[in-house]
Amino acid sequence: MARDDEFAALVAARYRALVRTGLLLTGDTGHAEDLAQSALVKTYLAWNRLREPANAEAYARRTLVRLALRARQRRWSGEIASGQIHGRGADSLTDTGHDDLVLDVRRALAALPAAQRAVLVLRYLDDQSEAETARLLGISPGTVKSRAARGLARLRQAGLLDREGRTP
Repeated sequence: MARDDEFAALVAARYRALVRTGLLLTGDTGHAEDLAQSALVKTYLAWNRLREPANAEAYARRTLVRLALRARQRRWSGEIASGQIHGRGADSLTDTGHDDLVLDVRRALAALPAAQRAVLVLRYLDDQSEAETARLLGISPGTVKSRAARGLARLRQAGLLDREGRTP
């Protein structure tokens, strides 16, 4: 019974954050929710192998990112109607209510290659360290740095990093 209670606590504490990460990776709220649920199912099934409940969040996040990257390779990724972008979940990117900024950031992230987007989301929007991002994605810290630099350069070209006078 402790396993179920620990898992329920994980879901209550981290579900929204997992959906937010999925939304930033995919640009689609429904797909993000599906990814979060799939990642949590896989986490529950692996619970005994995790040794400690503290490892469960990292396992779920890593699983979510891998599922998102794998789905990106299989799915058609054409344009997203602006109604979908501005719809439910758009404000979950930021609490400041800057709808235009939210729309611009989501469009810019959607235009990035999946690997660069994953690095930027984990590093700057989920506040993961370079080492943790590398571990989650199964790449070297140097690859994290180069993908982040390329992704940030593309965001600068889009004018997003100078908009509020800040850069990540």
